[in-house]
Amino acid sequence: MNAQMLTGIRRIECRQIPTPSIVHPTDVLLKIEYVGVCGSDMHYFETGRIGSQVVAYPYQVGHECSGTVVEVGPAVKGLKAGQSVAVEPAVSCHQCDQCRAGRPHTCRKLMFLGCPGQIPGCLSEYLVMPAECCFPIDGKITLQQGVLCEPFAIGVYAVQQSGIRPGAAAAILGAGPIGLSCLAAAKAEGAQTVYMTEIIPERVAVARKGGADWVGNPQTEDITASILKQQPGGVDVVYECAGQQDTIDQALVLLKPGGTLMLIGIPREEKVCFCPDLMRRKEITLINVRRQNHCTQKAIDLVAEKKVDLDYMITHTFDVSQTAEAFELVAGYRDGVVKALIKMG
Repeated sequence: MNAQMLTGIRRIECRQIPTPSIVHPTDVLLKIEYVGVCGSDMHYFETGRIGSQVVAYPYQVGHECSGTVVEVGPAVKGLKAGQSVAVEPAVSCHQCDQCRAGRPHTCRKLMFLGCPGQIPGCLSEYLVMPAECCFPIDGKITLQQGVLCEPFAIGVYAVQQSGIRPGAAAAILGAGPIGLSCLAAAKAEGAQTVYMTEIIPERVAVARKGGADWVGNPQTEDITASILKQQPGGVDVVYECAGQQDTIDQALVLLKPGGTLMLIGIPREEKVCFCPDLMRRKEITLINVRRQNHCTQKAIDLVAEKKVDLDYMITHTFDVSQTAEAFELVAGYRDGVVKALIKMG
C-alpha cells in the first residue's frame, strides 16, 4: 500500500509498504478516509522529535483519522465491514496500575498512533487498530467531523479536568484547533464568559466565529490588562494551549486566587518556568493535560447532538498527493489555516 513517510526534516515522500492485516481476534482493518494534520505532527516534521520521542527515518506520521471498516477479527462485536468510524489513537494495556486506576491515557505501556517506536501513523491507505479504538459514526456525523473528534476529545477532557462550572469565566490562550476545542467544550459545559488570545490575525476572526466572547492579539495590545479590565477579579480557569513561556506568564496574572491553570500546549523547549510568588499567593492549581481519557464518545455525541459546531475549524482539504504541501502550510501558519485535512481516497 501507499504511505506518506517523513524521510528527513521537512521532507515527506510516498513510499510503498506492506498492507497491514488482522493479527489479534479483536483487530479491525480500516481503509483510511481522512487524516487531520496536527500541531504535534509539526514537531516531528520540523524538528524530528517531541522531547524524548525521536524520529527514526523513514517514519510514518499521523494520528487524527476516520475510516471505513474493511474486515474485523473473530472476537469483534458491534462493528462490521462498511461502517464508518472515528479512531481513538491510543492503545492501552488495561493491566498496569495506571489502567486499573482509570488512567489508560497514562498507561505504562501506552502505544499511540504516529509516535516513534509505538504504532505507525495513519497517513496510509490502510490501518489496523483494536476494535475498542474504533467508534461507529454512521448516521451520526460525517467522516470529516470524525477526524475533528480526536482533537475535540482533548478539549472535552481538559474542560472536564478543570472542573469548570456553569457561569464561570475562562481564558484560552491560543486559538489553534486545541484552543478552539476547549472553547467549544467550555461553552457546552456552561461557561458564561470565555476570553481568547491569538497572535495570528486570521485566527482571531475564527475564534470570534467559534463563540469566544472576547478575542485579543498579544502582539497588538496588553491582553492581561484588557481582560482584567473586563474581569477585575480574574478568571476561574486558564487553558494554556500555545505551549509558550509568554502564555504561561499571562495565565498566572489572569487567574483569580484559587484559580486553575490547565497546561495543554506542548512547549518546544525542554524547560519552562513559573513565578512562584504569584502561584503561591494565589494558591493556583496546576494541571497537566495528557491527550484524552474516555472522552472520544462524549466528543462524538456532542457533535452528533449539535451541541457544538466544529465544522468552521476545517479551513483546508488536500488530496493525499498534496501531503507535503499540507504540512508546509500548517508549519508556516499560512493562508489562515486552522485545521487541514488530507483526503486519502
